[in-house]
Amino acid sequence: MPAAAITFFNRLTQRIETEAVYGEGFLRFTYESNLGALPLHALVKKAAFSRWYGRRMDAPASRAKIAPFLETYGLDTSEFADTPDSFRTFNEFFYRKLKPQARPIAAGENEIAFPADGRHLVLPDIAACDDFFIKGTRFDLAALLRDAAHAERFAHGSMLISRLCPVDYHRFHFPCAGTPSASRQINGPLYSVSPIALRRRASIHWENKREITVLRTAKLGDVLLLEVGATCVGSIVQTYTPDAAISKSDEKGYFRFGGSCFIAIFEPGKIRFADDLIEHSRAGREVYARMGDVAARS
Repeated sequence: MPAAAITFFNRLTQRIETEAVYGEGFLRFTYESNLGALPLHALVKKAAFSRWYGRRMDAPASRAKIAPFLETYGLDTSEFADTPDSFRTFNEFFYRKLKPQARPIAAGENEIAFPADGRHLVLPDIAACDDFFIKGTRFDLAALLRDAAHAERFAHGSMLISRLCPVDYHRFHFPCAGTPSASRQINGPLYSVSPIALRRRASIHWENKREITVLRTAKLGDVLLLEVGATCVGSIVQTYTPDAAISKSDEKGYFRFGGSCFIAIFEPGKIRFADDLIEHSRAGREVYARMGDVAARS
């Protein structure tokens, strides 16, 4: 039986498209075959494996990977704040900055912006989700947060899951204005966050290593922001200043090499997601959109 393709709705083109998966053969081997389960659990999910791969992407020799990557995936270099030949390693290219005009920010006071480029899925009511990637699987908020008070408070809240592929811009930003706490780290393995992996193990989001920040806002109450690590993510780097006021779409940090995930959780009744996010998420399909565009309204 042919492997199921990963499709998503592209907000930019208004079409359903098929994802070109970086390292697809390796992902399908490790997550879809019995033989692949051996290296997955013995090595691939271990933090040491991702640190080793991250060091490779920091080596000067990794610079040679940049040009082929650009050619294969057709990235728009005119968006880059620095020219491709200025990057000394692949990781420097990977967590590159963009020109401010490359990502216009949703200007409305009641508009919540996407925190990252990527493929986005929403849960308008977390507790009502009974088919999270696998039929009969409910999103385990208590396991994700490891905070009983927050798990109870946000049980019927709204969740935005933004999946960043290796081809995406890998800096993440605040979806709305407020004052952020320091981040709290929860250790865990580093499984892939690709749908290829999630279709076999939906619990990856609440198992993987992650960091949690509480963003205190004037209109939305508290918003929980989480960076979820994944296979080959060298590290999660926070660049913001805790307890200092930030504006919507200010930079929060960046992921070093690898696919990864950013989650935003809103209090019950505070926001409504954009119609295309609701429609396609109900069908189990992600929506591709860029950082700064409208994700929801208060």
